[in-house]
Amino acid sequence: MRPTLFATALLTVAVASPLAFAQEKLPDIGSSAGELLTPAKQSEYGGMMLRELRNYGYLLEDPLIDNWLTGMGRKLGADSDLPGQKFTFFMMGDRQINAFATLGGYIGVNAGLVLAAEREDEVAGVLSHEIAHVTQQHVLRGAERAQKDSVPILLGMLAAIVAAQAAGGNSTGDATMAALASAQGLIAQRQIDYTRSNESEADRVGIRTLARAGYDVDAMGDFFERLQSLTRSARGSGREAYPDYLQTHPVTLTRISEARQRAEQLRRDGIATVSSTVTTPTGSVTERVRQGPDYVAGSRLGANPLLPGALRPAISTTVQADGGQFPWAKERLRVFSANTPAAAVREYEQIRRGSSKGLTDAQRYGLALAKFRNNQLAEATGELGELQAAHPANLWIGLALAQAEARAGRTAAANQRLDALLHAQPGNRAIAVTYAQILNEQGGREAGQRALAVLRPLLAGTGDDPVFQQAYARANELAGDEVRAGEAYAETAFLNGRPEQALIQLQNLKQRSDLDYYARSRIDARIATITPQVLELRRQGIKDPDVERR
Repeated sequence: MRPTLFATALLTVAVASPLAFAQEKLPDIGSSAGELLTPAKQSEYGGMMLRELRNYGYLLEDPLIDNWLTGMGRKLGADSDLPGQKFTFFMMGDRQINAFATLGGYIGVNAGLVLAAEREDEVAGVLSHEIAHVTQQHVLRGAERAQKDSVPILLGMLAAIVAAQAAGGNSTGDATMAALASAQGLIAQRQIDYTRSNESEADRVGIRTLARAGYDVDAMGDFFERLQSLTRSARGSGREAYPDYLQTHPVTLTRISEARQRAEQLRRDGIATVSSTVTTPTGSVTERVRQGPDYVAGSRLGANPLLPGALRPAISTTVQADGGQFPWAKERLRVFSANTPAAAVREYEQIRRGSSKGLTDAQRYGLALAKFRNNQLAEATGELGELQAAHPANLWIGLALAQAEARAGRTAAANQRLDALLHAQPGNRAIAVTYAQILNEQGGREAGQRALAVLRPLLAGTGDDPVFQQAYARANELAGDEVRAGEAYAETAFLNGRPEQALIQLQNLKQRSDLDYYARSRIDARIATITPQVLELRRQGIKDPDVERR
């Protein structure tokens, strides 16, 4: 199991704040929020933290999961109090129930939180709460207070991670450990959780965002009740460890009651939705029914009252909940977050034994995926084939079946399936990256060129995507473009939290005699961008152990 103490440190240094907030956001008279840390600096620290989390292996990066989480998060962000704020959403592989927000609008969610939820609206409720911590400046105020106390911000956010790593015998060096221990010691003296006023405000603002985005406003209260039941279970069993989310976001009867009251008020105001689930032989379909006739998703006040009635747009009262993605995302996360593929297979067998109805189609997909990862290829391919026949338009199944076919040596069938998927959904990152990875595994110049053709249309928007960059690097390598491959491999190292290694790779690449003007300019520009970040990491005492050993 991965260590989970780091989430507490992230929340501590990023959001611990003694300031109380009124029920509505008031003018910020005399506050320094935003002065010590500019938006650009906040984004820089948030990005550095994300890359360091990759370096420690905490992130669970999968194109399908990323698309689902980011799509949900962006919808909520667009309907938040700061629709212009950039948010970055990422998934953690830990099964503890937790989520957190930090500088620059970076919001992390643990796989365990999704596994504890029963529907997407509940996950959206947690995301909207974390988004509110950003929009109401709780994160910024806490970080600036830490900075005033001379706590290196990035060190503070990473302190507990490295401490947990060291406890497992994997030290990153005495100097780094000493600096991190000092930061952690000061953090331990601080308030660990959000203040009650911050939590209350994040709930209130978050549920409003939830309503604007068209999610069920009862979902926040539903999830709080489930977390409270987990607390009771932990106490009843004598266990001391509660879910991390309960430690940093205490759930009380008052908090649940307030969430219920706010949901009811939003319904009375005519800007709320409720979910309705219809079960069919092949699965279930969830629809959200809007309670107010004048509500338009994304709008603050509904239809424009200044327009004549004949010109007002027609408003649908029923919307599709999430395209049915949540059950498939949940089971994919169950497989990817398991300790081993074999453990995931055993988990599904246990679920089957505990259910009188057997596995749902989404759970059958998860079991097939676990068997694929456990090299039970024949069983996985057969199960996925049956599911694909029942759900022909399901991308989650289609991609898994293509991967199983490719691994089983049926490359022509896999390529044909992926060609069809890409034709149906051009520009889909999950399809493109999966297809390129399969082509790269096939090897050869022709496969590399085909992988490049698949990836190039998405190249402009993938500068911060290490999964894409790795596939792009290998494709260039197979196709014979060593310079582009070298640049992409360096970018992969940088995004994976190894900026010093990236810098070394770029400096070595720059020594090549066959570089043209454009390649040399690209490399020089990237060296100039990465160098200050390496210096900042060194200033905060964070070093690359592999570079140190050279």
